[in-house]
Amino acid sequence: QVQLVESGGGLLQAGGSLRLSCAASGRTFNWYNIGWFRQAPGKEREFVAVIRSTRSTDYADSVKGRFTISRDNAKNTVYLQMNSLKPEDTAIYYCAASAPWRRSFVARDDYDYWGQGTQVTVSS
Repeated sequence: QVQLVESGGGLLQAGGSLRLSCAASGRTFNWYNIGWFRQAPGKEREFVAVIRSTRSTDYADSVKGRFTISRDNAKNTVYLQMNSLKPEDTAIYYCAASAPWRRSFVARDDYDYWGQGTQVTVSS
């Protein structure tokens, strides 16, 4: 069982930066792959980034070069550094944990545990 709590969301202007945190409970945190998803009003929840237990990473094309995902296993925390933010990045951001045996990471069904989300609003 893994419990996830996101923090760090807020309101900022386009071009700014924000770092989201995803704090996890559980002694086996470092076994899990951790992903970030986002959901804008009226849209489906979409994949943003994933960091695997091996620390390899993948990103959605829309955030490549602007967002960086990282993890600190000693703190049971995953971070999403977001730079050059755009109004279209406005969404609720969720972190999620994927069991170690999974091999796909871009769909909601690939994840087993979810946080409650944190709002990010980017004004133009």
